[in-house]
Amino acid sequence: MCARTSLSASSSTSEIHLDISLVGNDKLDLDGFRAWRPEFADAEFVLENGEYICGWAVEKMSKSMFNVVNPDKICDDYGADTLRLYEMFLGPLEQSKPWDTKGIDGVNRFLKKFWRMFFDGDSLAVSDEEPTNEELKVLHKLIGKEEYDIEHFSFNTTVSAFMIALNDLSALKCCKRAILEPMTILLSPFAPHIAEELWSLLGHEDSVTYASFPVFNPSLAAEESVKYPVSFNGKTRFMVDLPKSMTPAEVEAEIRGMEQTSKWVGDKSIVKIIVVPGRIVNIVIK
Repeated sequence: MCARTSLSASSSTSEIHLDISLVGNDKLDLDGFRAWRPEFADAEFVLENGEYICGWAVEKMSKSMFNVVNPDKICDDYGADTLRLYEMFLGPLEQSKPWDTKGIDGVNRFLKKFWRMFFDGDSLAVSDEEPTNEELKVLHKLIGKEEYDIEHFSFNTTVSAFMIALNDLSALKCCKRAILEPMTILLSPFAPHIAEELWSLLGHEDSVTYASFPVFNPSLAAEESVKYPVSFNGKTRFMVDLPKSMTPAEVEAEIRGMEQTSKWVGDKSIVKIIVVPGRIVNIVIK
């Protein structure tokens, strides 16, 4: 990515490429810019809330575009795992992608949050309790997702799935070895240094690279409920979660008895209810 700004003289406007080191989260370091381009020392900038926001374009890194990012500096500031994870998180490998420091911060926060799952303060706090079905569902959804994504080189969607899984496990206050140990193995191809450290803290003498990839169990990853959009004459009015095991007749009976259904039917009558299992409920009224 290159950062760009527009400077005007009279009625004309011209874009100039900026040194990317002067831009953070699309905000220009004005003092640094004036020192870098002294001919613009007296230039006036149109600010937004006291800050100058730059435009950007996706371009190859080159010195002439001033958009070369030194990976050594990223490693010094955030660590090598953050850089690896961020590069995979940017998007499909074969596509050009914009460089955005906000994304680096987000990935770094994810790794810190993952680390904190194993600790209570400064002490390792991993429980040997049996995991719940909900915790196993989160884990096995991630295993299945990573298996598929690695085979298809879709690393960015794996990172997204990791973030979702971590949020779900945090909400469940999960600190169980049966969940966190396979999660560490799953993370190791993406963030090998933090995974290696955690694997050692979990009591393993061999490297995490020798650990077997967790086995995916589709039955544990399966959703137990279905979110049905409920439509009236083809217009969706509300959503409802119902057990996946319910038959169409049971779904129809449940929907008929709901307060929201009565509200949208009003003084009209129900002609029929069409249930597409696992997909949608459409109520025909007149």
